[in-house]
Amino acid sequence: MLYATLVYAHLLLFVLWLGGDLGVFVLGQHFRIRSYSLAERLTLLKLLVAIDMGPRSAWALMVPMSLTLLFVGNWWPGLPLWGVASAWAVGLFWLWLVWDAHAHDLTPRAARDRRIEGWLRYALTAFYLGLGGSSLAVGAPLAEHWLALKALLFGLIFAAAIMIDHAFKPVGVQLMALINQGSSDATEIPLRSTMDGTRRWVFTVYGLLFATSWLGSVKPF
Repeated sequence: MLYATLVYAHLLLFVLWLGGDLGVFVLGQHFRIRSYSLAERLTLLKLLVAIDMGPRSAWALMVPMSLTLLFVGNWWPGLPLWGVASAWAVGLFWLWLVWDAHAHDLTPRAARDRRIEGWLRYALTAFYLGLGGSSLAVGAPLAEHWLALKALLFGLIFAAAIMIDHAFKPVGVQLMALINQGSSDATEIPLRSTMDGTRRWVFTVYGLLFATSWLGSVKPF
């Protein structure tokens, strides 16, 4: 019963992550439409940021949830209880960083939170890539090939999401230019170009999410 409940919670986090992210994508598409007034587009942007908190929260909680499933399902023999407890500490700390940065946006405190979150994501990228890669290479600590590949793909999701943030960095300055100078080719084209570059990594995350969920559901090998 415990394991089945955890699988259900895992699926809910997946739905929150992907479903919320699709909402963010749709709002982003409408933000790009220049026939909307600037006030309407900024309202869409505010809604986008609010909805994005769902996927960001789900992503943070996926880390302890994944380790808990490995522990309870005995998919990782030898995983200590303190390792699961540490994963929950990391996940909840990450969740706090996400919401604290949101509550204090455009302040030095938010910048500090996001900087710490960035370091955390780099560390978790290395952890999941290492876990999946070593398990595929030597069959341990994850003996099941589908599970090892899923861990590796989860690490690639982290890497792609880091690239989203990297590609999205110029948007802040470009958006302020749009607000201060109004809509024109000079302000719209650079912003559109940055958003187009970011979308490539967004689609990469979607593809990896579909692949990891398929592996977890089908367990093909």
